[in-house]
Amino acid sequence: MSTGATTIVNARVFDGARSTDWTSVRFAGGLITECSAGSVAREGDEVVDAGGGTVFPGLIDAHVHLVPGAIAQSLTFGVTTVLDMFSKPDQVAEAKEQAGSRPDVADVRSSGIGATAPDGHPSMIYAPFPTLTAPDQADQFVADRVAAGSDYLKIISGVGGRWPSLDRATIGALVTAAHERGLVVVAHVSSTAGVEEVVSAGVDVVAHVPVNGELGEALVERMAEAGIAVGPTLATMENTLGEPGGAAVAGDPRLATLLGDAWVRRLTAGPQGSPSRRTPPYSRAEANVRKLAAAGVTLLAGTDAPTPGTAFGASLHRELELLVRCGLTPTRALAAATTEPARIFGLTDRGQIAAGQRADLILTSGDPLTDITDTRAIKRIWRTGTPCDRHPLTASAAETAQLNAFDAQVAKAIAAVRHRTRPT
Repeated sequence: MSTGATTIVNARVFDGARSTDWTSVRFAGGLITECSAGSVAREGDEVVDAGGGTVFPGLIDAHVHLVPGAIAQSLTFGVTTVLDMFSKPDQVAEAKEQAGSRPDVADVRSSGIGATAPDGHPSMIYAPFPTLTAPDQADQFVADRVAAGSDYLKIISGVGGRWPSLDRATIGALVTAAHERGLVVVAHVSSTAGVEEVVSAGVDVVAHVPVNGELGEALVERMAEAGIAVGPTLATMENTLGEPGGAAVAGDPRLATLLGDAWVRRLTAGPQGSPSRRTPPYSRAEANVRKLAAAGVTLLAGTDAPTPGTAFGASLHRELELLVRCGLTPTRALAAATTEPARIFGLTDRGQIAAGQRADLILTSGDPLTDITDTRAIKRIWRTGTPCDRHPLTASAAETAQLNAFDAQVAKAIAAVRHRTRPT
């Protein structure tokens, strides 16, 4: 008689923070029930023989922007939770409804609309949306985001002169208003000065790593001491700065076979326009991440998908590879996509393998703690205990049209960044 439970046996188990001596994980009713060095299989369980492969928690992409099909494609590549960092309310509501009613898509948390100045970034992509201009508007802005269902607050720092931006006082007021309501605050930055600005304001997470200059040692130490996390989004930075990161994703058959032809073409299309002679080198992004890593700053794995050269789910595996290239151990890189985002964003029910946690699990045939690219050798995925049917996804005509429209708007924003960027 079936118990309705599944037990994985003969596995290596990474619990989200470390390699364990467990070889068996049992789950039922969407939750992990037991982990053990010996088999915990019971009569009637579905038994999955890992054959020496590795089990680790479902991945969390700590930086995406929602478009139709995003959460389905994310799950196909082992991303069981996505953290949206600015999307319009209707897109967020639809994604959350799907995540709550379907086991075949990733779960979603979202900032909803971020805080920015009129005509500030990302107006070229999402306008119209509410903005603010002064500190005394911050409390109402945050209250409106909470009422709209935002799970955390996103703030856009515009220091660097690329577009209209919030002043320091308004950013500080937003951080205070959000923290009073128990919200984590994420700040988009585009310059080293922007990092200093938001660190001084007391944000919790810095989104993107700046490339206009080197991060100062004192600033990096302040971030480490304050416990401020950074999601560098290298998978996007490399493409934006003219590197063929998308082609690297499409060139790995462990990823490409499930992307489908349309996404492979999108990944290999090359950068949106040619980088100008003023475009900073991508190497500076990795150099700044190395500084952060060496100082012990918490790093979060996020892709900024679907910016050009990225694909939902698949590009998170590239982000992990790039983080390791910047000096993280594979263990720390995997934590950046599991335990760390779960901890920072208060997702207490996921990001680790332990009794009582959600059964968001990945089984690979390799050992990503030895070779981080083995996260791509996926054999099985479970989202709240339900196995994922992995297959290439074909976008509908409507989804393709919306993604093309998004690409066109992003291309405008990238062109503006390249035009205005002046390396120091």
